[in-house]
Amino acid sequence: MRPFDYQRAEGMDHAGQLVAAENATAIAGGTNLLDLMKLQVETPQTLVDVNRVGHAEIEDRDNGGLWIGALATNTDTAVHPRVRADYPVLARAILAGATQQLRNRATTGGNLCQRTRCYYFTNIDQPCNKRDPGSGCGAIDGIARLHAVLGTSDQCIATYPGDMAVALSALDATVHIASADGKARTVPVRDFHRLPGDTPWKDNVLEPGELITGVSLPAPVEGTQIYRKVRERSSYAFALCSIAAIVEMDGDTITRADLAFGGLAHKPWYDPEVSEVLVGQKPDAALFDTAADVLLRDARGYGENDFKIPLARRTLAAALAEATGAEL
Repeated sequence: MRPFDYQRAEGMDHAGQLVAAENATAIAGGTNLLDLMKLQVETPQTLVDVNRVGHAEIEDRDNGGLWIGALATNTDTAVHPRVRADYPVLARAILAGATQQLRNRATTGGNLCQRTRCYYFTNIDQPCNKRDPGSGCGAIDGIARLHAVLGTSDQCIATYPGDMAVALSALDATVHIASADGKARTVPVRDFHRLPGDTPWKDNVLEPGELITGVSLPAPVEGTQIYRKVRERSSYAFALCSIAAIVEMDGDTITRADLAFGGLAHKPWYDPEVSEVLVGQKPDAALFDTAADVLLRDARGYGENDFKIPLARRTLAAALAEATGAEL
């Protein structure tokens, strides 16, 4: 780990000013950042501790929704009574990720900003356009088992590793952002993370000096909420494929199908056309297969991760069968 300066922000404005400095990085739980610093993937000159700026609250909103502060820990969010009662897909997604020790430290804002676990990104001896723009992407013709099959580019095929953001995408949450000049803006979580395109080093839409202050959830909806995660072992492994599903039925007809997918792309994947295929239809295996056709119409494997395409199809069918009670 290279030497760095440490400064503690005493308020949000102060934090924004400190983070706006060249090569400064905010740290809260540090569960991802410190690992990357040890590997010299991240080499900030200044770490800005934001743990004293507030924004750790989880509160009801006047519209019936819920506010989750950027510094609320993953544990506090997963066990919060409102989250467990009204947004169980979020609690299940958080509990499906990392270990209890990590969840005790990881925060909402930090979790949204975590970086890929691509082997080529975390090994500074390997080419990686995300870490070292212009150096190439070793994964495209290399070890690609965990990598993306949707939304890739010839610059990067890394996946977003998180679980929480997949659930937030299905819930149509909103990310609240403050800047160093005191301005605030909001971004739908479905638009917060970016596809790699020609600028794979930009994981999300945050600009220099901007910090996440919290996430707001809309008022809860009816229906069954499911988080299904397929991984290589039962604990502490990133998703090969995951699905957050909120499905509502009226009799034997699907009236709501909010679906988001993890482990398949550079960002939590949300495709409204998948929902459109399902809503108004009676659930059965043929319908689930049609939804998978829509989801995977542009999917591309890179050898080692070809299996993700049929895996996503089967995982989608299993999640929808569980949510609707249909038999496969």
